[in-house]
Amino acid sequence: MAGDTFESWKNQCLRKCDFSKKGSVDDDISHIVSFINSHDQYFTTSSCSGRIILFDGAWDCQVQKRNCSWLFVTHQKCQSEDVLCVFLKQLTSLEKSVGDATLKFEPFVLHVQCKKLEDAQLLHTVAVNSGFRNSGITVGKKGKIIMAVRSTHCLEVPVSHRGTVLITDQYLDFLVRVSNQKMEENLKRIERFYECLQTALQPQEQKCILKEGADKKPIYRRRRRRTQDDSVTDCCQSVSDHNENSEEETVCDLLFL
Repeated sequence: MAGDTFESWKNQCLRKCDFSKKGSVDDDISHIVSFINSHDQYFTTSSCSGRIILFDGAWDCQVQKRNCSWLFVTHQKCQSEDVLCVFLKQLTSLEKSVGDATLKFEPFVLHVQCKKLEDAQLLHTVAVNSGFRNSGITVGKKGKIIMAVRSTHCLEVPVSHRGTVLITDQYLDFLVRVSNQKMEENLKRIERFYECLQTALQPQEQKCILKEGADKKPIYRRRRRRTQDDSVTDCCQSVSDHNENSEEETVCDLLFL
């Protein structure tokens, strides 16, 4: 019965319209979304590859999103002077605003509903070891198990307050460069996540073939048999070491709502 319920949830979710502002999955993560949805034990419920946004009404947005006015948004790095000019023009227009405006970089986020708790735990291991250390698992009242891939690799800077511009053009240029750097690191983590995900979810038959090939190697090349989680951890161990000092450790608890 539980399996039938999960299949029903998956079919309903994948058939419904995309109500996001963009209306489609971002190009940089479309392959990840398709890969996850191709497995019986998972399906994605929402996603964003990461974005740089400038919007008015930032603090009201914490309570009610429809009060926000989006001035600029991109899911890629700001690579040209033309994009910077857009920032400057929008910043000038904020002088007529009565609200607050904020420049933000938001990293990759992905929500995946999982069939079983162990499926979510595997995905959580992949996410954390790929650099997304703010990831976590939530179990809802109806038994829905959601694994959220998240990171603290963010940037949020107020640029105006009640029509008064708070920063200079030079500082805005600096913020754009910092946002670009964060976007570049974000895209690297996304690819690491995909590579580790492929290792973790590769078909069992393929794992057997790889194991047989390893057994034929000289004895000094042999390695101990590894569990599924061991493979994921080894795949991303260098990533974990790299991010150990660059990002604040966040404890990801299992929440029962």
